[in-house]
Amino acid sequence: MLNSIILMGRLTADPDLRTTPNGISVASFSLAVERNFKQGDSRQTDFINIVAWRNTAEFVSRYFKKGQMACVQGSLQIRSYNDRDGNKRTAAEVVADQIYFADSKRDNDSQGGTSQNSYSSYAPARQEEPASFSAGDSDGFSVVDDDDLPF
Repeated sequence: MLNSIILMGRLTADPDLRTTPNGISVASFSLAVERNFKQGDSRQTDFINIVAWRNTAEFVSRYFKKGQMACVQGSLQIRSYNDRDGNKRTAAEVVADQIYFADSKRDNDSQGGTSQNSYSSYAPARQEEPASFSAGDSDGFSVVDDDDLPF
């Protein structure tokens, strides 16, 4: 199964950075993303809610401002909740794994932003490294030679 989404658009407001009772940083913001097709004389725009956690949240709240172009890579999350009146609601949002600067360096400098280039991003470090083993370690696995592969 695959749940992956990549979006590029402009922030509709400065990111809102909060902290959970456990001390975990969470930032929420919205991206205005234009569709590829036009309806009449104007382009359609979707406003997509984004949530970033921990170091990614701190990164986006520190370096991104309203109007800046950003590229967000993450996964779609759909959740249900009850509002204050007890009505059941559904919310769709993107949980950001990586956030990239998508403005050119010149655009960032003129907006008072950072001097990062369009390829700068924040990607959190992997929580756990894959186990390494040598050809002598078996642990139930056999070493496969390229000649043994069926393709």
